[in-house]
Amino acid sequence: MQQAAVDQLVEVLDLESIEVNIFRGSSPDHDAQRVFGGQVAGQALVAAARTVDGERHVHSLHAYFLRPGDPTVPILYEVDRIRDGRSFATRRVVAIQHGRAIFNLSASFHVPEEGFDHQDEAPADTPDPETLPDFATRWRTLLGDREVDWLDRPRPIDIRHVDWTPQLDRGPLPPHSRVWLRADGALPDDPVLHTCVVTYASDMTLLDTTLLPHGRSFVEQDVMMASLDHAMWFHRPFRADEWLLYAQDTPSASGGRGLARGLFFDRAGALVASVVQEGLIRPWQPPPER
Repeated sequence: MQQAAVDQLVEVLDLESIEVNIFRGSSPDHDAQRVFGGQVAGQALVAAARTVDGERHVHSLHAYFLRPGDPTVPILYEVDRIRDGRSFATRRVVAIQHGRAIFNLSASFHVPEEGFDHQDEAPADTPDPETLPDFATRWRTLLGDREVDWLDRPRPIDIRHVDWTPQLDRGPLPPHSRVWLRADGALPDDPVLHTCVVTYASDMTLLDTTLLPHGRSFVEQDVMMASLDHAMWFHRPFRADEWLLYAQDTPSASGGRGLARGLFFDRAGALVASVVQEGLIRPWQPPPER
């Protein structure tokens, strides 16, 4: 377990209120080239939730990644209280750096109520996460003596691939993947925090699925990848510090963009959240050295 990394993630998601409907967040890794998209999405959802009464729970969000975030400066989150109805509330959040919008999000909150209930079944014959190697172990085995300092960084999310072993120079694979993930340590008993942690984690591994039919990997230097938009629906209660199965597939890639879908199931088989993301997956050649 990496409780210190999880505690840092909780701190990153604990935004500072600096004015009515305005919040400030920071990034944990100032050495990164850009802010991780899941961090911005999670922080924006925190900002939206801070302006909604506790009876209403987020049931959907729709977001666009507009510009790369700068990890060396704070991010301002401006919340627009679009609507407060009897059952639903709607919020719009704009993330701002250097005077420009880098991300926007719309989220809807709903007072829980009884209704019809059905769901897709969880994938059958899925190995337990305890039987699978974690992310760092799997990649360290693959890369051998190559530079692996990035594998030693603390990770708040424990990720364990089910269907495929990441490898370089592999052939095309089926357009679907399964991943177990959870916060790699205990989280406080705050449903909003658990939802925001899963929002953070949902941006991990999903776009990688779009490369499987092409036999490529996110670690290859001739592939450019970036999240363009992100949508989530939250169906049932869950804990982000307990194992969730992230079942992913990719129905299409064209024009330099790939579409990926994901379903989160808890260990009892309940469908707790759904995700759709489109991202940039562009072949890229680095400029020649001078």
